[in-house]
Amino acid sequence: MGTRDDAWLHSWIGSSDADHIRVAGRDLPSEVMGRLTLTQLSYLLVTHREPTAAQGRLVDAVLVSLADHGLTPSALASRLTYTGAPESIQGAVAAGLLGAGSVFLGPAGDTAHFLAETLALGGGEAELDHDELRAVAAAAVERRRAAGLRVPGLGHPVHKGGDPRTPRIYALAEAEGLLGQHLRLLATVAEMQALASGNDLPVNGAGAGAAALLDAGVPATAVRGMALIARTAGLVAHLVEEAESPIGMPLWLEIEERANDVADGGDEV
Repeated sequence: MGTRDDAWLHSWIGSSDADHIRVAGRDLPSEVMGRLTLTQLSYLLVTHREPTAAQGRLVDAVLVSLADHGLTPSALASRLTYTGAPESIQGAVAAGLLGAGSVFLGPAGDTAHFLAETLALGGGEAELDHDELRAVAAAAVERRRAAGLRVPGLGHPVHKGGDPRTPRIYALAEAEGLLGQHLRLLATVAEMQALASGNDLPVNGAGAGAAALLDAGVPATAVRGMALIARTAGLVAHLVEEAESPIGMPLWLEIEERANDVADGGDEV
């Protein structure tokens, strides 16, 4: 029987033995702990390089912007799961993250792929001027409309007049010298979408955050994951609040009462 070759069976991300723990190829206690923030470490892990000071500040601002958005379906899913299984905080957090999709929490990742693919079709790494960017954006909007698909990164179910996070993200990116092609493309896409449809859908915070992450050097494949890292903080906070001031059980009882009223022939709600 030949010698087994296990050289492939390793990960740069992390490893440990009896005396050492290594993360991102570095000694965890001496080279990472106390030196890198969680944001900086997350960036390092997905890009294999530390962020510049400007990249770190912009990525951190985006993560903060995505940490929580109130009693959204993801927060309610976590709280209601905790109501049924308070011993399983990990299950309750997972329940909130599992709902990340095209409507809530997932649009950042969808927008990132849309922008990256649009720029790839428009010329790859080449810097596009104003007119070229408009042409690329118009073509992307037309492709989405022809396929019957929504343009990701635009509009919001609550902030219909404009997401308050968006101008702040653009301002921070510009201040850090990181307002690049992805952020410019997204703003131009919103303009082309309004011209094509007659419906003005402003850039939402998730879309702006996705574009900013791309301009800061985060790969499109990691953007949804970065959003999940951010939202985990918010969900943990919801569960702490749920333990102290429960709304899960009262919410369930209220829905149960209303459903019984309808079943008994009462007024529909």
